[in-house]
Amino acid sequence: MKHSTTKQSGILHLASGIQNMISYNEALKITQKAFKSLNLQTEEFDLLDSVGRILGEDIYSDINLPPFDNSAMDGIAIKMNPSIKKWKVIGEIPAGKFSEFEIDEESAVNIMTGSMLPPGCDTVIPIEDIDADDHQAELKDGVRFVEGMNVRSQGQDLEKGKIALEKNTRLQSHHIAVAASCGKTSVQVYKPLKIGILATGDELVDIDEKPQVDKIRCSNLYSLLAAVKGMGMEPVNLGIARDDKKLIYDRMKNALENKIDILITTGGVSVGKYDYVKEIHEKLGINIQFHGVFIKPGKPTLFGTYEKNGHTTLVFGLPGNPVSSLVNFILYIQQNVDELLGSSDLKRFTGVLMDDLSKKDGKRHFMRGIYTYNDKNGTFQVRKMGSQSSGNLAEMGKSNCLIIIEEERRNPRKGEHVECIMI
Repeated sequence: MKHSTTKQSGILHLASGIQNMISYNEALKITQKAFKSLNLQTEEFDLLDSVGRILGEDIYSDINLPPFDNSAMDGIAIKMNPSIKKWKVIGEIPAGKFSEFEIDEESAVNIMTGSMLPPGCDTVIPIEDIDADDHQAELKDGVRFVEGMNVRSQGQDLEKGKIALEKNTRLQSHHIAVAASCGKTSVQVYKPLKIGILATGDELVDIDEKPQVDKIRCSNLYSLLAAVKGMGMEPVNLGIARDDKKLIYDRMKNALENKIDILITTGGVSVGKYDYVKEIHEKLGINIQFHGVFIKPGKPTLFGTYEKNGHTTLVFGLPGNPVSSLVNFILYIQQNVDELLGSSDLKRFTGVLMDDLSKKDGKRHFMRGIYTYNDKNGTFQVRKMGSQSSGNLAEMGKSNCLIIIEEERRNPRKGEHVECIMI
């Protein structure tokens, strides 16, 4: 009879937990609001060292680009008269060695790509379209030319005082070229958020150990550290803590006291005998905003905020299963960091299902899948991976997207459209 009572109590506890769950959209709104409270700071970086960083300022052009009317190619510069097809060549202008010439409609100058056009010239005819020597140039038979061709006008690309690069741009090589053209030797970029990862569980060993008997390597610690680094943020490895309340409490307290921006724990967030994380959150004074989201994978995910001396730390308790932890990192942390910094690194797309899917509950599912792009009809095609187990990291490694199946949708069929997230 005692055993029956205990079992009944467990069922009631589980049912209560489900009642307290919130939807994915509710959880996302809560986290989006919390991320806005983070104190973003900028720092000045040498231009070349800023590659991959996110721009914390608008960059304005200090000059017109191009700074003067110039030739887009090698050829002859002329003053347009459509009836004239033969010109007297009166000089040459190499790039960077401008000389003044008085041009009329019957004269021309040899000009090189990027060279400044002399006053009166409004058209450049490419060298391959003329027969020329040092004294004269004549248009080849059948060649057509129009006024303004092959001329890059002053300020055509960007006028002085206009924005050349917008704040929140993730800087790549082509952005560096623009900043260099504006005379920027250094730029203001956002300081990376410090994101700490603590893995919990008696079953975990580090990756340099060979697991014995009932142990497993702690892969999710490294997948999350890599994900943080991939976002351009600062990963902080808080290591592995066994299922010991004091040890986990001390590790988390130390991270919070060091003003970490985001603290992530994995494992210990369910309702099992050794799932201490929620209790430790409460003891640390973390304001828990939700515990349990009606999604798969990652139902037990916990989120809260910790504030002290004007500094806010966002705290996520993710499930210990490696797939669950990584999927929920993408959904709540990567997505919100991207939005906070005005970035769009989380790529969403609509795909056409290549096979039937099975979903028989009311949760929102994020299924691992593989997408391909069909050049012929311009569509993404997507199919699910075989196993959707939250512990199957090998299948996650073969996937390149998450297939979103909304709460109200059941058993989508081949040919239907689904929203997906690239991973």
